[in-house]
Amino acid sequence: MKKTLPLVLMFLFAVFAFIAFFVPESHLYQADNLMRNKFMIIISLFAIVLGLGSLIQHHMMKVQYKREYWQYSLLTLVVMTVTAIIGLFGGIDANGILPTTIRIGSLEFSFDIQTLYRHVMIPLGSSMFALLAFFMSSAAYRAFRARNLDACILLFAALIVMLGQIPVGTWLFPDLFDIRQWLLDVPNLAAKRGIRIGVALGVVGTAIKIILGIERSWLGGGSD
Repeated sequence: MKKTLPLVLMFLFAVFAFIAFFVPESHLYQADNLMRNKFMIIISLFAIVLGLGSLIQHHMMKVQYKREYWQYSLLTLVVMTVTAIIGLFGGIDANGILPTTIRIGSLEFSFDIQTLYRHVMIPLGSSMFALLAFFMSSAAYRAFRARNLDACILLFAALIVMLGQIPVGTWLFPDLFDIRQWLLDVPNLAAKRGIRIGVALGVVGTAIKIILGIERSWLGGGSD
């Protein structure tokens, strides 16, 4: 019964959503809209609680048994706790229970999530993207080695795109920008569309297997 009921509910709701999408009937549309806007929010809240509990349990186990890199798990738990306190009591724009400010030297910070986002998340994101440039350069150096015909084609196309992006390249070769744009609009776009079509077909195939009960790993405990 623990697995039969979720499978039946999954099949019924999936069939209803499929019918509501293709049948132009107002009552079906309203019911489907209610499911998407109301039920999905409730399910998402339960999923957040479940995911948060699993995350806390995972990091607490690492800290408790002093596993590898347990210091980062401890830092994660501390940051989660501080962020939760700021969000609960400070609100989004200092409109919470405690709309106070924090002074660090000559700097003044509001006790809210928006300040945390501006002064912590944005600088961390900028640093991460700055480091990605070096990782991409290293990966490009390894991938662009002309060891075979495919690597030579990739190297040649990359050189055209990079030279066509900078003013020096277009100054040396005036037609390089048009060639670069053609590479991005035709071969590159065709490859991207092929990948997206493949991913979409994979998603549809997996969804059909889940709806029909063939794939049951999402229930936990394997696909039996």
